Amino acid sequence: MADKSSIFDMIGPIMIGPSSSHTAGVVRIGRVGHKMIGGTPDKAEIVFYNSFARTYEGHGSDKAIIAGLMGLSTDDPDIKQAFDLAEQKNLEFNFKPVGNASAHHPNTIRLILEKGDNKLEIVGVSKGGGIISIREVNGFSSNFSANSPTLIVTADDRKGAISFISMLLSQEEVNIAEMTVSRSGKHQKATQFIEMDERPRDITLKYLESIKWVHKVTFLPNVDD
Repeated sequence: MADKSSIFDMIGPIMIGPSSSHTAGVVRIGRVGHKMIGGTPDKAEIVFYNSFARTYEGHGSDKAIIAGLMGLSTDDPDIKQAFDLAEQKNLEFNFKPVGNASAHHPNTIRLILEKGDNKLEIVGVSKGGGIISIREVNGFSSNFSANSPTLIVTADDRKGAISFISMLLSQEEVNIAEMTVSRSGKHQKATQFIEMDERPRDITLKYLESIKWVHKVTFLPNVDD
């Protein structure tokens, strides 16, 4: 699937500096983690790869990712006080730089998060201009931008699962813009990453959660909302 871009590639977002890759994109990756785990996590391990591993302190990516994990927006002046705010919110965090990871994009971050009994691991890439791509969720390969409502469904890898969920959304008059499917193995588990033009009704999400072969349903609104 080709990488997706937008007008942000040319003009960039409203943001706190010094750069869109090291600040705005990083905040947005953190906000994805914040939304997916249901708020500010209790614990966070942040792995910076390649270019980020060498520059995350000097360019402010360390504060940016913590700000995003607390739900701050890209233009929030409190980004500069992110560490103090994290202490107030009892967010425990640590950073791990990995300088030579050829399999990863130069600006890659892995988030390993805990909130109560919930655990989440995501890999995000900052592509410049504030544009991000979420490349992995809990070990399943993905490629979504978080710029539009995204439904993430982990279920048994069984015949008809993709068509069933697509039909359900169609009946809701929800238009699917992009879909990526990743599975752990044939007839094991698979995760569908469905980017949509509209948000499904809550009752539809509840119905999906009730299906016996569905293990987890996560709805992610636009990351900037």
